[in-house]
Amino acid sequence: MDKREKAGRVLDILEKQFPAARSTLEFANPLELLIATILSAQATDKLVNKVTPALFKKRPSARDYSEADLKDLEKDIGSINFYRNKARNIKACCGIIASRFEGKVPDTLEGLTQLPGVGRKTANIVLGNAFGKDALAVDTHVKRVAQRLGLSSSDDPDRVEEDLRGVIPGSRWTETTHLFILHGRNTCKALKPGCPECALQGLCAYYKANV
Repeated sequence: MDKREKAGRVLDILEKQFPAARSTLEFANPLELLIATILSAQATDKLVNKVTPALFKKRPSARDYSEADLKDLEKDIGSINFYRNKARNIKACCGIIASRFEGKVPDTLEGLTQLPGVGRKTANIVLGNAFGKDALAVDTHVKRVAQRLGLSSSDDPDRVEEDLRGVIPGSRWTETTHLFILHGRNTCKALKPGCPECALQGLCAYYKANV
């Protein structure tokens, strides 16, 4: 079985397990998703979702963040890991959105990755979920699942993205992100993977080599 066929079978199985797979970050527009995704780095989506309702209500536009007092912004997100660095990035990021992009979050990878604190992963999350574009975001769960399945052997997230894009059709890239994240959180855990109950046993290189 080649990697394209394997990837297709994996997604079909995971789609049945997680039929409503989507981003667990709560947002109403591209700016809100961008802010939430920046905040979610090394923090749980559950915690981010507790903080963002008041934040989004207080600052509905990019200019509101760019003109915010930094200490005030830090206070608003103070319960989240690395809040000082994230506050600086959000303020700088929104300053560029307000000045260069007429207050609108750019809808291209090139535009998004010009923004402070926004790498390929964050950009692809925004493109796939806020703009409905074909985009594959590689976080730690996606990388781990891809490696264990034998779909990529790289530790470089950009290379993992490239490997997955090579065997998965574009129309399923955003779905792949959600499904691999859910599978990684629920079954294919970093320290204690739930191999005995995993529905992907017959397709998994890690299972075949270690169990």
